[in-house]
Amino acid sequence: MIPTTGANAQAEQQLEQNPKARRLWDRLAFRRATSAVTLLAALGIFLWWLPDVSRRLLVSSIIANRQLLALLLVFGLIMMSLLWSVGQRLDVLLFKALNGRSYRAKWVDWVMWLLTQFGSTAFITLLVIFFYLIGYRRFAVGLTLGAITLLLVVTIIKAFADRARPFNLMLETRVVGWKEAGLSFPSGHTTQTFFMATLFTSYFFLPWGAALVLYAIAATVGVTRVYLGVHYPRDVMAGATLGIIWGIIAVTVAPYIV
Repeated sequence: MIPTTGANAQAEQQLEQNPKARRLWDRLAFRRATSAVTLLAALGIFLWWLPDVSRRLLVSSIIANRQLLALLLVFGLIMMSLLWSVGQRLDVLLFKALNGRSYRAKWVDWVMWLLTQFGSTAFITLLVIFFYLIGYRRFAVGLTLGAITLLLVVTIIKAFADRARPFNLMLETRVVGWKEAGLSFPSGHTTQTFFMATLFTSYFFLPWGAALVLYAIAATVGVTRVYLGVHYPRDVMAGATLGIIWGIIAVTVAPYIV
């Protein structure tokens, strides 16, 4: 962790001199600790809910899958980086570069807003209905279960990270559309699009070219989240990593729960 200097030292000094701020900080620490326990409990319940063969397969596949372990490590490092002041400064610099308040044509804003909808609940619902109606019912059920459980995980992680959206901290943020409620880390839209890209690629055995297109779309959704002013770059990076992790897990356990 970065040594307590500069802004960090000043913040600690203010906490020592302001009892009200200290109590607020302590409550925040308690909320994060409670959220961490809740996250562990939710994961425990999920593992308990899985059939025994699926639970054993999931655990063994995570241990044996080096790619999955690497992704879990990357996600953990990104989350830990929220504690580093250097990481926050880089995040802000990248955010301002993509979000900038310089003039943008209205049609560009509209295109970016439309593209971001690929990660919305409404779009996922339409996909589920479409694939169910054309006969891919097993895939539709798997997509539904994966998206819902991923939404739960994202919600819990957001409560644990407790990171405010950029427009709540930086008045110069350029927001396209409405100011979304909720917390910032990780990006739910990005998470869902990378999850879907991984699920589609594995389920339909897509060639690398088609898979590349899907991941490019998912990456574009991540860029739109910063462009629209609702997420930092690290929110998007964490969302992409978590989405791929969840896609791999969904593919692993799908034959046993769908």
